[in-house]
Amino acid sequence: MNTVKDALAQKSGALIHVRSGDMVVEALRQMRDNRVRSVLVIDDDVLVGIVTQGDCAIKVLLPGLDAKQTPVAQVMTGNPVCVPEHMPIEEAIALMRGYQIRRLVVVNDAKKLVGILALDDLLLRLGEEQHALAGLMRAARGRRAECSGTPTGRRQP
Repeated sequence: MNTVKDALAQKSGALIHVRSGDMVVEALRQMRDNRVRSVLVIDDDVLVGIVTQGDCAIKVLLPGLDAKQTPVAQVMTGNPVCVPEHMPIEEAIALMRGYQIRRLVVVNDAKKLVGILALDDLLLRLGEEQHALAGLMRAARGRRAECSGTPTGRRQP
């Protein structure tokens, strides 16, 4: 069974973060420059929130605020949901569904921040796992057919 850690291993790059006192424009620059859709908000080595492109659009752009004068603290989601890196992918997806969120912060056993995963990352890893299982099933059917003399893909009544 694949875990959150397995999905995280497929991602590259450092954790992208801003401070809660930074202006939203800085968070958006970090997202653009690093080709991500969210950044963590860390103050004094403590995770205090997460800010997404959606947060910026809905809480800054839509009401007509200035991203150069709006602090991240005003638009971030505080206390983001954190999960242990050994959590099974299926459980993480269920958690996301329950909280109606698209991103999870991943921590290790020492509660140290190790990454962030989007729903897309988990679904991709789950799809790869299912694809591999399907290949194993096809191979097993082929071997079974070779042993019984039945052509692959055809069953005897």
